[in-house]
Amino acid sequence: MKIGIFSLTLAYMLSQFYRAFLAVLSPVLKDDLGISADDLATASGAWFLAFAIMQIPIGAALDRVGPRLTAAVLHAIGAAGAALFALAQGPAQIQVAMALIGVGCAPVLMASYYIFARIYPAAIFATLAAFIIAIGNLGNIAASVPLAWSIDAYGWRATVWGMAAVTFVVAGLVLITVRDPERLPPGPKGSLLDLLRMWQLWPIMIMMAACYAPGASLRGLWVGPYYADVFGADAGRIGQVSLVMGLAMIAGNFAYGPMDRVFGTRKGVIIGGNLVVLGAFLALWVWPDSAGWTPLVMIVLIGAFGATFPVVMAHGRAFLPANMVGRGVTLINLFGIGAAGLVQVATGRIHAAGEGLAAPAQYASVFLFLAGVTAVGLVIYAFAQDRTD
Repeated sequence: MKIGIFSLTLAYMLSQFYRAFLAVLSPVLKDDLGISADDLATASGAWFLAFAIMQIPIGAALDRVGPRLTAAVLHAIGAAGAALFALAQGPAQIQVAMALIGVGCAPVLMASYYIFARIYPAAIFATLAAFIIAIGNLGNIAASVPLAWSIDAYGWRATVWGMAAVTFVVAGLVLITVRDPERLPPGPKGSLLDLLRMWQLWPIMIMMAACYAPGASLRGLWVGPYYADVFGADAGRIGQVSLVMGLAMIAGNFAYGPMDRVFGTRKGVIIGGNLVVLGAFLALWVWPDSAGWTPLVMIVLIGAFGATFPVVMAHGRAFLPANMVGRGVTLINLFGIGAAGLVQVATGRIHAAGEGLAAPAQYASVFLFLAGVTAVGLVIYAFAQDRTD
C-alpha cells in the first residue's frame, strides 16, 4: 500500500501544481493570447467547479468501486485537459482545458483519505492527512520559480506539454500500484441525504469552505496579477512570491498535523489559525500598496495559518460512519473546492467592477471580500461540536 500512497501523492502534487500555475502563467498568457485577469479568474473557477461537481460521483465510486480505478481513470482525463491547454488559442479553450484538468485532479486526495480512514487508526487521521498535503504542496512550489524558469527556457506551450506527459504517466502509476482496501461486509449503504441530515457536519462543511477558498484564491490566482499590477512584478518575481507562499503552506500543514492531539481540540486549533488569516486579509485591504515587506508577510501568514484543511477534514471524519467514509470526505471536500470555484468567479467580477479605479483599490476590494468569507465561516463554525479521536 505504501507505493500506492506514493503514487497518489505524486498525483496530488500535480493537483496542487495545476490549481496554482495560472498565477505564474498570467503574464505570458496575456501577451500571447490576450487573456485578462478576469478571464483567468473564470478559468481558475472552472477548475475548482469541475473539481467540486465531481466530488459526489467520486464519493460513491470510492465506496463502491475503490480508489484505484477511480483515481487512475479520471487522472488520465486530466492529462488530456493539460494537452488541450498547451494547444489553446484563446480564453474559451483555456477554460475548457482547466475544467478537464479539474476533473482529473478531483479524486486523488480523497482516494488517499479513503485509504487512511479505512486502514489506519482514527487518532492519526489528521497527521496523515496533513502529511500528504504538505508533501503534495511541492507541486505548489513547482508552480512558482521552477515554472517561471521553464517558461523562460522552453516557452509556456512546451512546458505545459511536458506536464501533460507527466500527468499521463502518473495516472498509469496509480493504476498499477494502488491497492483497494478490503471490501466491507454487506450492510446498510446509506445515502448522501443521510449525511446531509447530520447537523454536526454543517458548521464543519461551512468552515471548510471558509478556510480553504480565500487562501486558494490568493495563491492560485490573485497573487500574480496583484504583484504585476500594483508593484510592476515580472514572472520571475511573481514566481518568487508564489514560492514563499507555497513554502509557508507546506510548513503550516506539517505544523497543524499533530495539533489536535497536542491541544486536545480541533475546533480551537481551527478557529485560532483562521483568526490570523482574517487579520492578514484585513491588513492587505487597508494597505494594498504598502511598500516593503508588509504584503509578503501577510501573504505568508495566510499561507501558513490558513493550512487548516486537514484538521477540518479530521473533525468531519470523526462523525462519519465506516460505510460512508468515501461519500463523507468527498462531501466535505465539495464545500471547500466548490466554494473556491465560486470565490474565484466572484472575485473576478469584483475586480472587473473596479475597472477605472487605481490598481490598489481594485485589489483592496478583492481582499475585503476574502476577509468577509473567512469571518462568516468563523462565526458559523463557533457553533460546531468539537470532537477528537
